[in-house]
Amino acid sequence: MLKGSQLEGVAPESAEGARSATGGKPGAAAEVKRGSAGRKKEVVLRRLRGEPVDAISREVSVPIYKLETWRDRALAGIDASLKERENDPVERQLDDANRGIGELVMEIEILQKERQAKRPLVGRRSSR
Repeated sequence: MLKGSQLEGVAPESAEGARSATGGKPGAAAEVKRGSAGRKKEVVLRRLRGEPVDAISREVSVPIYKLETWRDRALAGIDASLKERENDPVERQLDDANRGIGELVMEIEILQKERQAKRPLVGRRSSR
């Protein structure tokens, strides 16, 4: 706000109740929102549809460089997801191997418990 000495030569209605650059209500502080994933997605989609970046920036109170970073990350994510192979034979072999390892580990644990149950005193010296 302008101080009393700075108000000279300024119309009273322009100093008080002036709209903010973001288009907020007169006299209201700019609302700062945290960037949730959903909000960012909506902003990026608007940008991809061709809306001007400066208008979006003013409306959502986010600097242009950040909007462009969000867009770049979104496009990189799209590229990565489209490059994934659904029926990759190497992935299938890896999954089968991991499943086999898991079964073997469970079998070892079961056998160790059975052995301990049958011979609980293993490792002790006799008292003879």
